[in-house]
Amino acid sequence: MFALRSLTKYLFGDANKESIIELPQGQLYIVRPRSPKGYSELIFKDAAASIKRTGQEFQYQLVIQRAYEEGEAELLEEDGGDERATDGPLSDKDEKTFLLDESLRFRADIRESGEITLAWLDLSGDPGDLFEFVCDPSTQPETATSFALVAAQCQYERKHRQSRENATEADLDEFTFEEEEPLPIASPLASPILSPAISPSPTPIRTFSSAATTPIKHDPDMVRETPKKIRAPLRPHEEKPTQAPAAAKQPETREVLCNQDVELHLFDFQSGTFVLQDSSVNATVSEVGNWKYWLQITGKEKAWLGSEVKPELNPVFNFEYLSFIFNCYTEDGSAFSWLLKFKAREDEEAFQEGLMQALWEHLNEMKWAKAKDTDRDYVLDAFNDLVLEDADDAREAAAAEEDELAAEEEEEEYESDDGQRSEHYDSDESEDDLETKDSDGNVNSQLAVGYKHDRSFVVRGSKIGVFKHTPDNHLQFSTNISRVETPKGKLFSPKKIMLHAEDRNMILQNPDDPNSLYKMDLEYGKIVDEWKVHDDIPVSTFAPESKFSQMTGEQTFLGLSNNALYRIDPRLSGNKLVDSELKQYATKNGFSAAATTEKGYIAVASSKGDIRMFDRLGINAKTHIPALGDPIIGLDTSADGRWVLATTKTYLLLIDALQKDGKNEGKLGFEKSFAKDSKPQPRRLALTPSHVAQFQHETKAPTSFTPARFNTGPDSEETTIITATGPFIITWSLKKVLAGRKDPYSIKRYAEDVKADNFRFGSDKNIVVALPNEVNMVAKRALQRPTRESIMATPRKGGRGSYLSRNDIVNSPY
Repeated sequence: MFALRSLTKYLFGDANKESIIELPQGQLYIVRPRSPKGYSELIFKDAAASIKRTGQEFQYQLVIQRAYEEGEAELLEEDGGDERATDGPLSDKDEKTFLLDESLRFRADIRESGEITLAWLDLSGDPGDLFEFVCDPSTQPETATSFALVAAQCQYERKHRQSRENATEADLDEFTFEEEEPLPIASPLASPILSPAISPSPTPIRTFSSAATTPIKHDPDMVRETPKKIRAPLRPHEEKPTQAPAAAKQPETREVLCNQDVELHLFDFQSGTFVLQDSSVNATVSEVGNWKYWLQITGKEKAWLGSEVKPELNPVFNFEYLSFIFNCYTEDGSAFSWLLKFKAREDEEAFQEGLMQALWEHLNEMKWAKAKDTDRDYVLDAFNDLVLEDADDAREAAAAEEDELAAEEEEEEYESDDGQRSEHYDSDESEDDLETKDSDGNVNSQLAVGYKHDRSFVVRGSKIGVFKHTPDNHLQFSTNISRVETPKGKLFSPKKIMLHAEDRNMILQNPDDPNSLYKMDLEYGKIVDEWKVHDDIPVSTFAPESKFSQMTGEQTFLGLSNNALYRIDPRLSGNKLVDSELKQYATKNGFSAAATTEKGYIAVASSKGDIRMFDRLGINAKTHIPALGDPIIGLDTSADGRWVLATTKTYLLLIDALQKDGKNEGKLGFEKSFAKDSKPQPRRLALTPSHVAQFQHETKAPTSFTPARFNTGPDSEETTIITATGPFIITWSLKKVLAGRKDPYSIKRYAEDVKADNFRFGSDKNIVVALPNEVNMVAKRALQRPTRESIMATPRKGGRGSYLSRNDIVNSPY
């Protein structure tokens, strides 16, 4: 054990060093023993394998990087056969990364011929598919032994969330996968039928007992012994299934709202499927007092789970499959995804009404019976499966074909390049020289993307960084506004910002002065005016006069307080609120967000969850959309006013404002009121409960969306929605949502939480992303379908496949 601990210290070394251990030469194959795609494929002829740290504690990556022979890269570039610049960042064709998790079943074996092979499962391939890294004959067994040791320790840290120093020999034995089948020969010439039978029995590398541990040859003080133990075969991909947590204790029940006998299934993180737990359980929703409600599921032999009814349940009902999927959380914050299977549609409908009654009453602190019938129907519709209308096959196929064509066009248009540069970047600067954090602890907090000029503005404490959008779709640091201060010289950190008057000015709000706004002249980089809005009416948020008014010289804009909506005109003397265009409510509505259309129609949302639509200021709303109960934190509209997009913490709400029938057919809800029995049908856009569970399993943080937005531009049609939660950027395809597709969103994971995001103006092809200490423009094509592998794959900080490579660094502290 002493040798093991000594070796660990030696291998992991300096925590500031990204790479822990490397195998400098080898070949990467993908081997498909059971696949008709072809038995074996050479991916990289010359490559290096390494294990590297990521930006998150206890997370490590296996990295396979392609190597070029001298002059090869230049020849490929001249022939147009490779997108990689000779001195540029690595492309996806140059590097493959894998999160070191036990699901990879990582092994290192020595064949009788002396060939050393690393192997791990292809989690996105067919059963039995493997990646194999065949080491160069010059590789010493001792080096491969040490590599396997580090891999096991990394997997231990990821699984147990604690230092490798706490691991015993028995603990690390868990990651030897001793009974896996012998590795097939990785060669394009090998026969898929004969190779497993004729392949020599490998000698797996045993790394974890002190007697068998062979350290790196540079350390003469450690024990040396060549590993000799042979392992027995194991059926591939045998994993421990996800275990149900202990059920929380049920509070005393006052009233039962619904009660059904159902099947109970639990989502298994390893297989990515729901696994039957109990074929007969009783699911009950009860009132337990003080607007609190409880979901209890009990079988004949045990209580399976109990949970308070809250929005975090993320409830989704699917009547086609008679199922209800939801999330349940343990005291330590772990998320588990459950599925109830009903016997009949009537049973599910009765359970749905009971659960939604509980959720609605909890959020609104009002009895369900007092709500209008149309409002109750609206709530129930919103929490059905993500698709509310059946899409015909032709429509779905057409949407899919369009998506494929668009993807191909994007691929043709996309060009690789050197990426972003820091303001003080030069050719001989090392990575350690690049500053990424402020000494005062500030991080990036807000983002404004220019309409008139290709600029992005990022707030960081009392500083604002300005970044230019380059023709090749990247960011270039332009300048730094180092001090945001009032005309009287008082420094402050803006609460909200908005570009104004053809991007020449920026409007800022000081959180310490809710009754005033400030005008910054962006040409001079300083605040030049303070606008007192009103003595008694504060500003909770503000929005442009119309969708594209920021492209013009328009001076007026909208302001909201807790219970008022008004126009602000900075040209007025004294207070800037226009009294004739003030709509003030007697009760506190909790207005929280506003958005405008191209014609200047106005949508206003509240912390209660309702939405009002106006055709102009100073009058009553034409349409009032009832609240589901969750506070709305962001609002956007399509330019033509057809779609209204609201953001809550755990889901988005897409509302069609076009009236389909009645006397106002063809009119928008902004222009004419909907009939009493014809509320607009909502589409609730949420991550699937299983993805929510996997997100939280990885990040240990609940879903919390940033304000969602459409892509926008005067000559652009809204096609995509963007938001983020934690380290994940998420885009929804509007065509897929409207066509009823089951895969409407894509994701990209970063190493740190996303603070703000938006599309580049006029396009949905590129996204500007602000992370705590970095700013990046990423191609939408870089987002992937959410799979277990894409959710798990934590990019390493500052690396390719992450948000920035060395040549992509933007010095966000400015």
